[in-house]
Amino acid sequence: MERKTKTRKTRARRVKKGYETLAFGGIEDAVRLLFCEDLKPEDLEGLDLYNVAEIRRPRGGGMEIKFFDRIKALQCLERMETEAGQPSLFEALEAGARALNKGEPDET
Repeated sequence: MERKTKTRKTRARRVKKGYETLAFGGIEDAVRLLFCEDLKPEDLEGLDLYNVAEIRRPRGGGMEIKFFDRIKALQCLERMETEAGQPSLFEALEAGARALNKGEPDET
């Protein structure tokens, strides 16, 4: 039973890390790929294309790159945190604002 719980927690951490990478990860390598003239297979090995959902080369030439939806990744992260009993990002920000305003005179 303990092993299943540990496996589930490990999987949840990996999923959360993946969503965080989709939500906050960079796209520099994808943009570099888009403007690359002479591309060799070995050039692809070092590129971070985690956020890329699809790459297409249309018949007319050029290249299309589609990225995963960052907003959906953020929504999934928020849902995971809510299900885990952690406050949502909005709730955490709201609580922080209340804590900062505690004890200060109201400016109205």
